[in-house]
Amino acid sequence: MTRVYRIHRVGGPEQLVEEHVALAAPGPGEALVRHTAIGVNYIDTYHRSGLYPLPLPAALGMEAAGVIEALGADVDGLRVGQRVGYAVTGPGAYADARVLPAERLIPLPDAIDDVTAAGSMLKGMTAEYLVCRTFPVKRGDTVLLHAAAGGVGLLAAQWLRALGARTIGTVGTEEKAALARANGCDETVLYRSEPLVERVRALTGGRGVDVVYDSVGKDTVALSLDCLRPRGMLVSFGNASGKPDPIDLLTLGQKGCLFVTRPTLHVYNHARSEMLASAAALFDLIARGAIRVQTRTLPLAQVADAHRLLESRTTTGSLVLLP
Repeated sequence: MTRVYRIHRVGGPEQLVEEHVALAAPGPGEALVRHTAIGVNYIDTYHRSGLYPLPLPAALGMEAAGVIEALGADVDGLRVGQRVGYAVTGPGAYADARVLPAERLIPLPDAIDDVTAAGSMLKGMTAEYLVCRTFPVKRGDTVLLHAAAGGVGLLAAQWLRALGARTIGTVGTEEKAALARANGCDETVLYRSEPLVERVRALTGGRGVDVVYDSVGKDTVALSLDCLRPRGMLVSFGNASGKPDPIDLLTLGQKGCLFVTRPTLHVYNHARSEMLASAAALFDLIARGAIRVQTRTLPLAQVADAHRLLESRTTTGSLVLLP
């Protein structure tokens, strides 16, 4: 048996309930992982609310670190007792242990502790594919990064600094502005009190930015388009304020032949080789000190509180649950 947190209907954090379920032995190509740390991510709230529907009842959670307790047949390159992590293998991480496909496990280097891994893999590999592959940022590019003090934002800002980009970050408070600047942002905009488009245009001499990374969604997508230079790209990868409104394709031409994309980590890291390369790039930057992962831990039993904190948009860094 293992403890797991599931939903039987969509709704608020109160829908997360603790249950005890039987845990099958791993089959061919599978591994049983005993969790030591579990990451909390915005996608978890989308599953819980029904924005991204799941068959019910559904266990939630997309990211964790732990130790392999058992392996099924036909698993190569992994061993019992090995420290591993994973992200985006399908929901089910809010549990003491789970069985999952061994090909989605990422061996953890000694330099990366379990809490750091659980607080950085999904967000850090998201930052990697955004800034290195979706729009490959190069030295001298100017970037607008929304939610710059959030979980993905802090990691992306540090990655952008390592790439030599100039980063303008949006934040909600002066405290978050200071945090964003300390982690790679060159300038910050207080989106609640400052006119975003006017500030970005002023900071770029009227040109606009090369790319916008937008995890906020409904409240910001239209503004993000107006912050771009001609032929710039809007990368919409989240919905913290709600599902974005549809974009009229003719508007993209009128605003300067803009590009818009909606990428996902699942597609960018679908191949195991891509996933391992993405994780290796992240772990290397962490080990070298170019990226510092900030985490706050809560007991797994407080998973509903973790969702409330995340949706309040008052958190900074990553929330990690401890079984």
